[in-house]
Amino acid sequence: MGYCDTVSAIIKLLTTRPRTDELPAMQLSVISRIDTVDPEQWNAAAGDSNPFLRHEFLAALEHSGSVGPGTGWEPQYLILTHQTNGNRRLAGAIPMYRKRHSYGEYVFDWAWADAYQRAGLEYYPKLVVAAPFTPATGPRLLVAPGEERETVATKLIQGALEHARAHGASSLHWLFTNQADTRLLEAQGLLRRTGMQFHWHNQDYRDFDDFLAGFSSAKRKKVRRERRYVREADITLERIQGRDATEQNWRTFYRFYLNTIESRGAIPYLNLEFFQEIGSTMPDQVLLLLARHQDRHVAGALFLRGTDTLFGRYWGSDGDYHSLHFETCYYDPIDYCIQQGIARFEAGAQGEHKLSRGFLPTPTWSMHWLAHPEFERAVADYLSRERVGMEHYMDDLNEHSPYRSLLAGD
Repeated sequence: MGYCDTVSAIIKLLTTRPRTDELPAMQLSVISRIDTVDPEQWNAAAGDSNPFLRHEFLAALEHSGSVGPGTGWEPQYLILTHQTNGNRRLAGAIPMYRKRHSYGEYVFDWAWADAYQRAGLEYYPKLVVAAPFTPATGPRLLVAPGEERETVATKLIQGALEHARAHGASSLHWLFTNQADTRLLEAQGLLRRTGMQFHWHNQDYRDFDDFLAGFSSAKRKKVRRERRYVREADITLERIQGRDATEQNWRTFYRFYLNTIESRGAIPYLNLEFFQEIGSTMPDQVLLLLARHQDRHVAGALFLRGTDTLFGRYWGSDGDYHSLHFETCYYDPIDYCIQQGIARFEAGAQGEHKLSRGFLPTPTWSMHWLAHPEFERAVADYLSRERVGMEHYMDDLNEHSPYRSLLAGD
């Protein structure tokens, strides 16, 4: 019997929904390959708001080898099914991974791992519920349409905790949870950690000038000056939907991606095959921006689109072009959101420089369970103090907003 079969046997529990005896039996299992789940059923449970939870995205990570053997990201998808008309149907799922390191998570727990190890305990392996390599808020408790959400979500949470205990994981971490999932996880006793990103919100702007009209005069002039630098350098931007991206487009973008990775001394988690696959399998969700100077592309950025949000992910260039990063990663995408009627733009993690360009501090959340009781108490104390500090930090940032109404205290 293989590892995943053993897991499935251990956690076939929670067999009936509460509140009624008439509903079909439910069964939890753990699988290691997303391709064993029907894509249509998975996507129905994941919804359309967050492209990083789609079956196609997770499958591309596996197919390209970006997750799986040798990566430290071992898929452990928790699946809840029930019997309907002789067939098992997906009721809910969570994208869970067994981790042997903390790379690619964007919620940093290296200090926790160090403290654990100094106490003579093993922090790895741990379990993480997340969209790998993606600091974007979204659902982590995926519930199929027509199911009773709280019931299914509770079974998934309890199943994940049982899996963590049964296999000796030091901890279970749910990264970048949305507000609804955060509440449910907190109700089940998990610890909440508060982080922060900078997000842009569309106030039904007519065009980019209408957006800038809300800025203070000095900040408005700064943005216009940065956009002008790009135009004067004779650089133009090309928007390319996933369906229209050529193999050469992807090779060009991937070169930029590697340039950024190398300049930061980071790890190239993703390979060319991954980007090519999502361009093919998610053509409506993928947007490439390539910057052209004369007869060649000199920079590029990748975005993914949900129903009401644009997500900025990767950027790179062949050289240092004044303000081109701002134009490619912020201004042109904002223009795109206004034209497309997209409500929100998440440009990625970190970056106080985003504030003066119209992105406001926005809280993010992660939820945590730790097996060692004393360690969990120590972390709980730390998180409560960290949360207060983060709230004060966001208040201070808002005082430096470029928007006149916020500056005036309206």
